[in-house]
Amino acid sequence: MSERTSALGKTTIAPEVLVSITRLNTLNVPGVRALANIPTSVDRFFNRGIDDGVKISVENNVVNADIFVILNHDINVREVGRSIQQKVSRAISEMVGMEVGRINIHVEDIDFSTQPSHA
Repeated sequence: MSERTSALGKTTIAPEVLVSITRLNTLNVPGVRALANIPTSVDRFFNRGIDDGVKISVENNVVNADIFVILNHDINVREVGRSIQQKVSRAISEMVGMEVGRINIHVEDIDFSTQPSHA
């Protein structure tokens, strides 16, 4: 958990809040089809959120995120990745007032199911 202290007291932010903020903002980026499951090599170390497509770590009040996504087929992958990074970073900074470190985007798949078939 992350803690923010002021003269009035302390605010504690559960990691699940950061995951929720990250998930919602990622899914609102045009071109993002869905969040992907975190690959087995990574999720075996984490008990929570393995189906969320988001891994959050907080070190010295700096939030780092790994986001695993499935994108639509008709987009520029680099632009969508940057949009996710900007949107998530801004949301975390503005909503919880924490510094954001790295936001790593992992494109796990491209969804071609909406593409017309050429039968």
